[in-house]
Amino acid sequence: MIISLRELNECKVVLEECRKELQAEGKKLGDVSVGIMIETPAAALCADELAQACDFFSIGTNDLTQYICAIDRQNAKLEPFSDTHHPAVLRAIKMTVDAGHRHGIWVGICGELGADLTLTETFLRMGVDELSVNPKSVLPLRKQIRSLDLRLEPGMALVEE
Repeated sequence: MIISLRELNECKVVLEECRKELQAEGKKLGDVSVGIMIETPAAALCADELAQACDFFSIGTNDLTQYICAIDRQNAKLEPFSDTHHPAVLRAIKMTVDAGHRHGIWVGICGELGADLTLTETFLRMGVDELSVNPKSVLPLRKQIRSLDLRLEPGMALVEE
């Protein structure tokens, strides 16, 4: 869980060491994109800084929700307080997308929210570049995306397939 530019830079040093080791062994290497998971409020708040030092962001919505809402996902008694649609969670996602795009990197969503069809339009309007979902969610998500006309203002009627 990267929370600072210092940590990201330390990881990049280790990655470079590994690259050099593989080259010394004669291994052919392709281009490697370096991205980070945005899973904590600290990472979301530092997204502008982090985006300047990596190639992409993947927003880990399960952890991000847990930490923003201060909820232990392993404690079933707290489940009613975990709100994946909480305005703070959505604002953190939007902040991250905007920061990534300001610095020319793509931003994806992974975690359960990627397959939440009630948020698909919201994510697309935010500018999310990728929704990573489990295989069983691909077809319903594709249908939902195809039903949207993003030229419409939010809240207007959507065209059904």
